[in-house]
Amino acid sequence: QVHLAESGGGLAQPGGSLRVSCVASGSISHLSNIYAMGWYRQTPTMERELVARMMTGGSTYYADSVSGRFTISRDDAKNTVDLQMNSLKPEDTGVYYCNLDVVIPPRDYEYWGQGIQVTVAS
Repeated sequence: QVHLAESGGGLAQPGGSLRVSCVASGSISHLSNIYAMGWYRQTPTMERELVARMMTGGSTYYADSVSGRFTISRDDAKNTVDLQMNSLKPEDTGVYYCNLDVVIPPRDYEYWGQGIQVTVAS
């Protein structure tokens, strides 16, 4: 089992910046077999969507809506993943969830944080 603890987030004005961070802890065997870490977000009117993801090895994915404004980073030594959010827009408002994918063949494991609120408003 792996536990994900999120921090950061909060309230920002449009055009401002926020950072959300996530640290993974728990099973050494699972933490040694991380396939990807990333961030999803959910709003009352939208299903949970992938915002950004970084695979072990460094390749990244960004949703079109955040590309060029958000940056995901990982510290594999500390099992952390951060999301730096710049040029924030009101539509970035939502609950952000840290996500961890572990692959230990033949099984995949997926873990979620409890979510952290990000609000962008004047």
